Amino acid sequence: MDGRRVLTTVVAAVLVATNPLGAQTATEQPQRPGTTFRSSVDLVSVAAVVRDRKGRFVTDLSSKDFIVVEAGQQRPIVNFKAEDNGPVKLAILIDVSGSMRVGTKAVDADQAARHLLGALNNTDLAALYSFDTKLQRVQDFTSDFSRVESALGHVDTPYGQTSLYDAVADTARQVAASAREKGRMQRAGIVVLTDGVDTHSRLTPAQVSAVASEIDVPVYVLAVMSAIDDPRTLEGAQSADAGGLGDLARWTGGELFTATAPAHASVAARQIVSELRHQYLLAFEASARAGWRPLEVKARDRGLIVRARSGYTAGRSTADLSGSLGTFTNSR
Repeated sequence: MDGRRVLTTVVAAVLVATNPLGAQTATEQPQRPGTTFRSSVDLVSVAAVVRDRKGRFVTDLSSKDFIVVEAGQQRPIVNFKAEDNGPVKLAILIDVSGSMRVGTKAVDADQAARHLLGALNNTDLAALYSFDTKLQRVQDFTSDFSRVESALGHVDTPYGQTSLYDAVADTARQVAASAREKGRMQRAGIVVLTDGVDTHSRLTPAQVSAVASEIDVPVYVLAVMSAIDDPRTLEGAQSADAGGLGDLARWTGGELFTATAPAHASVAARQIVSELRHQYLLAFEASARAGWRPLEVKARDRGLIVRARSGYTAGRSTADLSGSLGTFTNSR
């Protein structure tokens, strides 16, 4: 078997594996965080969402329509896959810390979770987690969404401090189980329902984004708050992005949404699930130079907007974050 056939075989194996991203890690730009991770393969696969200027998904692109730039140098795309209306594996993470008792935040988070479940179909999977200073798995992944809705009634009453970043990192590790269902690529994602206040985490947003990106899990944050606290208003007293949640989401390929009314949560839920369904996967060879590698994915058509993770870690640099994560418990 010649070198070209070997490369083709390795690329195909990586793209259908549980962890399609292998060597990549998203982190802060332009300055990377101090934490780095081991690269286990010599290929990097980056998931990308493409929209036009009107916000509509663009689903008819080929590999020739993309440009991948690593540390200022263009990299050849060695394999390419487009997923249109693909299945979704969604972890819903609900904040049950004391700050969620204020106003209608807890009720709004519960309703937002139901909007997310309503946007799924029978090819999808959903799970429910909750957190304060500890993470609990309230309901394992299932395609029976009535079980997840029922589990919402078993979520703890809001109390205590908030280890938001630690909970996101630990959930990302749990979600890293098989992302394929019935032979099809299944895009996994996390949606965090919170008021955006972290009071107890030991991890930083950059560290959490690295954990989530290493295992190809985009993080979407849906911040529930009253209109007076809406960061989009000049008088907003509290910004959901003040602690870096917006950066965390974007570094992993996700996004931050703010909901001050049920209609906002409904729109955000549909957009999140739609984004997970419409993905491009672009694979290229990992750099031989160890360490953080900034990454940019662009469309040749400048009228198109591409969102993807911001980098990956190459080589054998290692760090162990396990000691920094909060305690994981199973409530069932």
